[in-house]
Amino acid sequence: MSVGLSHFLTIGAVVFSLGLFCVITRRNAIGVLMGVELILNSANINFLAFSHFSSGTIDGHLFALFCIVLAALECAVALAIVLAVFRNFDKVIDMEQLTTLHK
Repeated sequence: MSVGLSHFLTIGAVVFSLGLFCVITRRNAIGVLMGVELILNSANINFLAFSHFSSGTIDGHLFALFCIVLAALECAVALAIVLAVFRNFDKVIDMEQLTTLHK
């Protein structure tokens, strides 16, 4: 049995679904960030699979590398925001309690 494009797309869809479920159901800001990272990783899986099974060019690898860089930047900025909110708003990172940005 050989591994084909449909197998990679299925794995990408499962990872995307888990990430979307995590983003929708989590109340904690860190959990939401983890869900966003899963969604970005599913996009990377699809980029690499299409790159491998199409013409074999390096375009998919470059898009995946760009997506990884964006994910790292997003993670750094989001964690800085979460830490600032945690320090300034009574040690809370619950997303539902942070509906307004004043004390």
